[in-house]
Amino acid sequence: MSTRRERTLLAGVVFVVLLAQVLLYPGVDTLVRALGAETDLDASMWFLAAEFAAFVAFAGVWGAVSDATGRRVPYIVAGGVAGAVLYAALAWLPAAVDVSFGTVLLVRALQGAATIAAFSLSMTMLMDLDGGHGKNMGAAGIAIGSGTALGAPLGGQLYGVSPTLPLYVASALLLVVALLATLVTDRAPTDDEGRLRAAVTHLRETPNLTIPYAFGFIDRLTAGFFALVGTLYFRDAFELSPAETGLMLALFFAPFALLQYPFGVLSDSIGRTLPIAAGSSLYGLAVVGVGLAPTVETAAAGMVVVGVIGALMAPATMALVTDLAGETGRGTAMAGFNAFGSVGFLAGILVGGFVAGEVGFLAAFVVAGGAELLCAIVALPGLVGIEQTRRQAPRTSSASEE
Repeated sequence: MSTRRERTLLAGVVFVVLLAQVLLYPGVDTLVRALGAETDLDASMWFLAAEFAAFVAFAGVWGAVSDATGRRVPYIVAGGVAGAVLYAALAWLPAAVDVSFGTVLLVRALQGAATIAAFSLSMTMLMDLDGGHGKNMGAAGIAIGSGTALGAPLGGQLYGVSPTLPLYVASALLLVVALLATLVTDRAPTDDEGRLRAAVTHLRETPNLTIPYAFGFIDRLTAGFFALVGTLYFRDAFELSPAETGLMLALFFAPFALLQYPFGVLSDSIGRTLPIAAGSSLYGLAVVGVGLAPTVETAAAGMVVVGVIGALMAPATMALVTDLAGETGRGTAMAGFNAFGSVGFLAGILVGGFVAGEVGFLAAFVVAGGAELLCAIVALPGLVGIEQTRRQAPRTSSASEE
């Protein structure tokens, strides 16, 4: 199978996972009510947090097991099937059995533990491919952006039919993930005994990985912020319906999706420092700008700007992980990146929800945007050092695509 075809299939897996996930966001307050919650902000916060807490707990587990066994595909398939069952259970249980909202959160956490296997390991398989790290991570980025771009408006429309319909559709989509994964050749390294120990040692001996991990944390913090606080802010400040809120989120995700691949290829040519550092600085300011927007039209324009800037920095950040990770440690390295990202998403939900509830929406936007800007300033010297080392290293020719 050609590298290009495998890249397309793996990007398809990433796309479908994100599509299923984001279907729930536009009307999450409506969903938690249907599942037995008695509040909107707090229940929505914990419903989203439960999934990402599981992402944090299990991303490293799946990556370590994958590196230790030299297999990726079986775990992606298992994660897809289990995620499908658990998405359906979330929709079915409250209607069929008298369960507490705490039980719903437990099922949600189990669903997150399964889903992260499919997401993280498909990203790792993209790292295993030849053809240029920026190109591979650009494909991942466009898949992430496309899934979220389509998921937000589609989810809003599904909520108009039934508050639990997005869960059933997400269940069906996870079965598609399992099917797509079976079509991909498993390219995990298999020629190194003790590869897990070597991978962990490599991570410990590569402190520079903390730089893309930090940006992954902050970038996903703002994503978690928009998933909860942004959604509720748009509905409260501008009185938008779930469908309209989905369209507002899509204004960010559409340019985020369409521009990631070309920006990923660009980062292969110009390096990672400029897209990451400049992009993160501008991104933080743009997030604050959305919170300051006086009308829904200016807020919509701000979301487009946030999406364009996010597309500039995201593939470069993921490609930097691949640049720094050894071949046999890619599963662990990407799992670490996804774990930090999941912690960031969780922090965005919890911190954003707390600040919005205690101080107000504008303060929450300032905290989210300010964190992104601060990260760019603090990490700039380390990024410059990595870029200098990369330019001094001898170039190796990439394997040609079939």
